[in-house]
Amino acid sequence: MFRPCIDLRNGRVVQIVGGTLTDSGAGTRTNFESDRPADWFARQYREDGLTGGHVISLGPGNEHAARAALEAYPGGLHLGGGVNAANARSWLDAGASHVIVTSWVFREGRLDDERLKELVGIVGRDRLVLDLSCRRRGDDYFVVTDRWQKFTDLKVEQTILERLASSCAEFLVHAVDVEGLCRGIDRELVSRLAAATPLPTTYAGGASSMQDLEEVTAISQGRVDLTIGSALDLFGGQGVRYADCVAFNRRTAGV
Repeated sequence: MFRPCIDLRNGRVVQIVGGTLTDSGAGTRTNFESDRPADWFARQYREDGLTGGHVISLGPGNEHAARAALEAYPGGLHLGGGVNAANARSWLDAGASHVIVTSWVFREGRLDDERLKELVGIVGRDRLVLDLSCRRRGDDYFVVTDRWQKFTDLKVEQTILERLASSCAEFLVHAVDVEGLCRGIDRELVSRLAAATPLPTTYAGGASSMQDLEEVTAISQGRVDLTIGSALDLFGGQGVRYADCVAFNRRTAGV
């Protein structure tokens, strides 16, 4: 299935090259910046019946835009970016169906089980998504945090996914090395996720055509969904028509 996204930087809807994102913003490469506000995209997704999409705040200055998107589609979007124990509940109250967390549950390159347990206690397992966005190192994929720049020691593999499944409802995995490049999906990562994940999982990164959506669905037998960003005509891309993605979901769901 296709899952929509709203990526926010400095309050604007953007598409970026994931591997270039930095704390300062210097050197970050942007493929697209919209003149339309975040809530316009949220209303579009609501009207087309798309569920499980995500709003991601890429740094500061995005709270107003994120809240406007959630208000436009209450219960229809996940919210990620800067989520922690202090603010997670407020995002759910603002209309997010789930909150997405990465960096806050890692300290010094390791998963902090106590922080994860604390967050589960606040929002509940059923409303928490773990972002396991990763980069390849050797033959393995490792979760990266802090604008996708810092490697952790956590491998994206079956034993880890099974262990984490008791603490969340879904996984979100950006393939950072290909994110925003529109050169095709990381098939190896998709295959590994399909074989290993015990939970609904959304893959993002590199999608450039409808064939990628069909391939992810086929490889995973429907267990892994796909987010398409920079290639989508909704974000100025030329590889994929948004209308075709909506139609694909309806066909797949038998609507």
